[in-house]
Amino acid sequence: MTRDGHGSRGRVGLWTAAFEGHPAGPVREAAAEIEELGYGALWFGEAFGRDTVGQAWLLLSATRRLVVASGIANIAFRDPVAMATATRTLGEAFPGRYVLGLGGHRVDDTPRTLDGYPLPARARAAATLRGYLASMDAVPAHGPAPDPAPRRVLAALGPRMLRLAAEETWGAHTYFVPVEHTARAREIMGPDAFLAVEQAVVLDDDRDRAYRTAEAHVTAYLRHAPHQEANVRRLGFGDEDVRGPSRRLVDAIVAHGDLSAVERRVREHLDAGADHVCLQVLGHDPAVLPRREWRELAAALVPAPPSRGDRAPAG
Repeated sequence: MTRDGHGSRGRVGLWTAAFEGHPAGPVREAAAEIEELGYGALWFGEAFGRDTVGQAWLLLSATRRLVVASGIANIAFRDPVAMATATRTLGEAFPGRYVLGLGGHRVDDTPRTLDGYPLPARARAAATLRGYLASMDAVPAHGPAPDPAPRRVLAALGPRMLRLAAEETWGAHTYFVPVEHTARAREIMGPDAFLAVEQAVVLDDDRDRAYRTAEAHVTAYLRHAPHQEANVRRLGFGDEDVRGPSRRLVDAIVAHGDLSAVERRVREHLDAGADHVCLQVLGHDPAVLPRREWRELAAALVPAPPSRGDRAPAG
């Protein structure tokens, strides 16, 4: 995935956490289809399902050209030695196709749990990630060297993390953000850093039902992810927006309704300075991968709408 790669095709990708709940066979089949649909990259989350390294290997081995990106690999789950050696292995086996996104909701000094499992408390986010990157870079290499070295991005929302992402890595992967944040992130990071924006979408002709799905998504993050609440407050959303959540906030975070609503939102992010927008489909049955929606989005958005600049990533 390069910024000056293969034109507009790389500007739109997919983001999903759905693979964690499905066996390897259907995941391989879905990844192969995503590649054929022409998406620029496939981003995947990490919770307590399939380990991020195993998931990346599964997706990369099922495809030939598709860029696969962790969105994100949680630093609370593995030390820098394990992450550095795994990244080198993936980079050597699949040259130019693996992007390591690093971060984690637990990169602060507040003890937290995930599904009741205690996660280690850490220092503040920017200092923690800076130290983690330095430790990765210091790990000796005793195996084949990847060429090119895999790209790294940071999960970043606030100014300190965005500046760190621009200074120490390829760029930033932002999540649960409105277009206003994309414009602010581009201003903070400058013109050269890569910016990949996650965009939640609901495809549903029933507008009321689509809104309820979007509202539930926003509500869940505001209740369980304090860093996301802090971020929207930095953007000017107040108590009434957060407590509701308000229609204004839901509409800003989730593109819901028909394909035209998604297309408009993608165009807005690109015009605001994003290099790449990765779409997360909401509202589907978790027992079924949203392959129909992925096809519909690809038909409308791959290649993506034209936009200013030439910072497109490509598979």
